[in-house]
Amino acid sequence: MAGLLDEIEPLKQSALAELKAAPDLAALERSKGAWLGPRGKFTALMKQFGALPKEERPAAGKAINAAKMELEAALAGRREELELQAALPREPTDFSLPGRRRTLGKLHPLTLVTEDIVRSFRKIGFVVADGPEIEDEYHCFDALNTPADHPARDTQDTFYLAPNGADGAPPPSPAAAASDRRLLRTHTSSVQIRVMKSQPPPVRIIVPGRVYRRDNADATHNPTFQQIEGLYVDKNVTVSDLKGTVEFVFKELLGAETQIRFRPHYFSYTEPSFEIDFRNALVKKLGKDWLEIAGCGMVHPAVFENVGYDPEIWTGWAFGFGIERIAMIRYGIADIRLFYENDVRFLKQF
Repeated sequence: MAGLLDEIEPLKQSALAELKAAPDLAALERSKGAWLGPRGKFTALMKQFGALPKEERPAAGKAINAAKMELEAALAGRREELELQAALPREPTDFSLPGRRRTLGKLHPLTLVTEDIVRSFRKIGFVVADGPEIEDEYHCFDALNTPADHPARDTQDTFYLAPNGADGAPPPSPAAAASDRRLLRTHTSSVQIRVMKSQPPPVRIIVPGRVYRRDNADATHNPTFQQIEGLYVDKNVTVSDLKGTVEFVFKELLGAETQIRFRPHYFSYTEPSFEIDFRNALVKKLGKDWLEIAGCGMVHPAVFENVGYDPEIWTGWAFGFGIERIAMIRYGIADIRLFYENDVRFLKQF
């Protein structure tokens, strides 16, 4: 008993000295193995514990455990010191110099404009609706009263994904063929159809989203762009409701001095239909009197019949416009392609 107890303290002191003197983490790990590893010197001492008489074991066990805890504490403390040293720069550093600030990202200008538009509509009770960008001809054209020979349905204007019967099973009828053909939506009006078919009136929604048309990219056109549409369906809805909403939204977006005018136009899904022009101080700076900004109209009765609404009871209006157009006017941007080139020098200005 006396021999084992006499060995504990010298071994502990030697181990402590070596652990505290370790110059780096690798040396510390070697010292740990030499003393506390499976074949370490202190481990070998602990293995002698089993050979002691029972009456000597309590005192010996207490001394061994206390020494082991002291060694493990010294090991952890030295490891923390060495890890901190390893993290410090190896060359002299002036810590009084200004630090490197991480640049925070910003919202894209189209996102900023979209959020402003949505915020304006929510003030007057509209909710946001969403739908698929890959559509069928029924939701994109047929249900919107677009005739089969309309130019928008030609392949030179619209991105179709695959020809009919590409999977080896041709549609059983011309009607099924039209509704089965997949395309990238040309407007977000298809979401209006989906919403009206899924719920009874009244309906008050806005639909922001990406749309696709086969345009050659230039300063004012892009094959991919952002659009937002509004739909309001209820009893006794009139053109005056449409005009009041349009004026409110565009004055929110473009300034209180903005003036709005309606010009007669044709859209297959509205009757009567209008083009919306506006003017404000910015338009005058561009040397123009009026600038076209959106299309609108009262929802065509045929569209209501297609979604199961009774046009004798319900009336409504719809309008849509490009978000890029608003952003270009607001920020004085002359080329729509700048929104999609991801040039940080351009984007960081917003």
